Amino acid sequence: MDAERVTVLEQELRRKDEELQAARLENKLLRQKLDALSRRLFDKSSERLHPDQLELLWDGLTELDQPPLQLKQDQPKAKAPRVRHSGPRIPEHLPVKEVIIDPEEVKACPQEWVCIGEEVTEQLDYMPASFSRLRLIRRKYVKRAARHLPPVIAPLSPTLQERCLAAPSLLAHAFVSRYRDHLPWYRLENIYTGLGVEISRQTLCNWSAMAADAVRLVYQEILKDVLKDGYAQIDETPVEYLCPGNGKTKTGYLWVVNNPQSKQVVFAWYPSRAAACLDNIVPMGWCGIIQCDGYGAYRSFSQNPQRKQQIQLAGCWAHARRKFYEAKDHTPDAAIALAQIQKLYLIEEELREARASPEQCAAKRQQQSRPILEELHRWLVKLQRDHTHRPQSSMGLAISYALNQWPALSVFLHEGRVRMDNNAIENAIRPSAVGKKNWLFVGGAHTGDRAATFYTLMGNCRSLGVDAYVYLKDLFSTLPTLTNHQVKTLTPMAWAKRHVGCSQEAHPNGPNVAGAQLLETS
Repeated sequence: MDAERVTVLEQELRRKDEELQAARLENKLLRQKLDALSRRLFDKSSERLHPDQLELLWDGLTELDQPPLQLKQDQPKAKAPRVRHSGPRIPEHLPVKEVIIDPEEVKACPQEWVCIGEEVTEQLDYMPASFSRLRLIRRKYVKRAARHLPPVIAPLSPTLQERCLAAPSLLAHAFVSRYRDHLPWYRLENIYTGLGVEISRQTLCNWSAMAADAVRLVYQEILKDVLKDGYAQIDETPVEYLCPGNGKTKTGYLWVVNNPQSKQVVFAWYPSRAAACLDNIVPMGWCGIIQCDGYGAYRSFSQNPQRKQQIQLAGCWAHARRKFYEAKDHTPDAAIALAQIQKLYLIEEELREARASPEQCAAKRQQQSRPILEELHRWLVKLQRDHTHRPQSSMGLAISYALNQWPALSVFLHEGRVRMDNNAIENAIRPSAVGKKNWLFVGGAHTGDRAATFYTLMGNCRSLGVDAYVYLKDLFSTLPTLTNHQVKTLTPMAWAKRHVGCSQEAHPNGPNVAGAQLLETS
């Protein structure tokens, strides 16, 4: 075999080796992505790590000359399990209905028997919801001594819409069933039919449109309250909507704005995910901090020339941590990052338990959290500079995300009111995610506003401990009698402050709430 032939074969062999190495690398990356997707679909949703899990990850780490971060120092202690005290099987506040049961022989000749005691057995009873006809009778009167004068009659209580058959209690029940209990309209239609009243889903949709328009001013007041502190958390979640003519659905988005201090939340609907949606949500001239994930629309929004120097972006450590969590089964380096992030969360937990003020939070973060972050940053930069992990690997993507977001992820160090993550807003979004599994999509691009309006009311009732049925019933009864300047007294926050400690009636299909209990706003 001549030398030229040998050279060609060697070149071909090297090319095959390179292709094999590339295929193996691609296979490894695809396996990591497939594993991450499988965990999202089938594994538990919680990302909580026990210290023992971190120890297992550490065991696979190869020896380093001088490791920049030490995992085994300052290990967080496992919390003792909470002891749950089981309450009474039947709540004491429920009304009592007594049924006396006598033996048949006693009922046959009661005069021959003397009662010497009784045995009481309690059961939890239920009375299904029912409809009734509310007939408003307004009597006409004339004076006996002046019958020639026009008669007097009490004015009819104003309603959201003239000639609407639904009383405030029915409207409240329908919207709570739809937007809190997540029943599709056709199921609610079947429930009402089973109770002897036929109300079509089209009628229910018309009622929701009417009510959403009526409470628009209340919605706008809530948005003002959420943004007035100059700090808000924003996130978005996709929702399918019908697109007539295409025979299929398109994707819209519920944008959620949360104030973690007052625990008020606002949902806004837009058929896109563009930065222009934020321009419609956040009024021009607003200055403050927006906490968000790394989605590019937030950066474009903050860099708008008309808003420059007005908006500061704060990052979310839950998103950054999640990417390291997805890499924990592929490299022991993820365990180091998770351990350092866990130390930050332990500091935040101490601040919450102490109910520290923003000034106290900023001081302790500068003293304890800043050194941890600086050490973590140096280590991540070294890993990226030394090409320790492939850029497209799960760990490489986690490192890139963290370093790209580092200025935003460090805002909480000097801003004591800023939280470490956006978990509060994700908790606000969760009920709507449950609803999507039931009703699947909204009726059209224009109907998403209705859902956003009622999700706003339900979300605030939920965070403030207010019975949504009682609130909506009072809202629909009171709203027509107020002026535009008085509408601010009907937001869930203002309503709850007025009704703390007041007795409230029970939701017809829900628990009895003894009073609106405000959550701590610290």
